[in-house]
Amino acid sequence: MFVYSVKASQIKLAALVLAVVLAAGTLLYLSHRENPVNDGGGIKLSAATAQERKAFLSQFGWELEDDPKEVTEVLIPEEFDETYVKYNKIQQEQDMDLSVLKGKRVKRWTYEILNYPGYEEKPGMVQANLLVYNGTVVGGDICALDDGGLLQGFAFPDTAGH
Repeated sequence: MFVYSVKASQIKLAALVLAVVLAAGTLLYLSHRENPVNDGGGIKLSAATAQERKAFLSQFGWELEDDPKEVTEVLIPEEFDETYVKYNKIQQEQDMDLSVLKGKRVKRWTYEILNYPGYEEKPGMVQANLLVYNGTVVGGDICALDDGGLLQGFAFPDTAGH
């Protein structure tokens, strides 16, 4: 008869190795799955370079100036006031959520939009704001600077009147 005894320290070591392997597998799975913002739509969120930021906005049909008008750091507040609640609603409608970044600093890249319907003859009046965290778009908007203004998500407006 063959008898093998296992010490408690060997069981602990085996459990630790198993936990590490499971954690590594989970991280690997999460890093290779589609970003939840994509929701199967294939939207690429990479924004670490100027080319990636421009490509992000181009996915929605936007034409923009090559160079940003402004680059600044923004602190997402720990507590949202009414303005941030409304702004985050726009983000949630485009499958993004700034509430997970409360207290974090993000970069805001602002670009001039050249082809917003109705504003083609008003240069500089419509801009895109990209909020970028660790090289990934985490939020943003398209807005007009005139008195009537507009504030919307990244989707190109439906010009067919539907």
